[in-house]
Amino acid sequence: MYLVIIITLAVIAPLVTTVVQGVTTDWDAGLVVIAGQQWVFWGVGIRLFTAGLSQALRPQFTMKKILRIDAPGATQLVGELGYANIGMGAAGILSYFFPDWAPAAALAGGLFLLLAGIRHIAKPNKNAKEWIALATDLLIAVIVLVYVGWVLVTGAA
Repeated sequence: MYLVIIITLAVIAPLVTTVVQGVTTDWDAGLVVIAGQQWVFWGVGIRLFTAGLSQALRPQFTMKKILRIDAPGATQLVGELGYANIGMGAAGILSYFFPDWAPAAALAGGLFLLLAGIRHIAKPNKNAKEWIALATDLLIAVIVLVYVGWVLVTGAA
């Protein structure tokens, strides 16, 4: 189930909504802006928000199934990571309704996912859930950070 949710939120939903928005608007905003905004909503917004809820409400799953940590004292740290994810995710979700927020949400979420993905690379003996997290963290990070760069260079939003 974890795999289906992550792949849907990180790849399928943003890809489908990018194509739908692009086709229905004749790609007026351009591919980078449309894709960037969709990945901010789905990859940063929905994905980080739902991950944050999971981490805040059931930190043991993240600790044991993803990070393979067996230390009861780490539940507070994982819960607080969840709160940070909820905050970044909320900004990404709200960027759908307030498009001017999208670059800022993309920068915060993209840097977080990039650094988390890089950290996952360095970890030895990764399990399947860690590989999925690593790949999707880096995919989302690259897409939304390219979008941020595009907005900075072109002024598009």
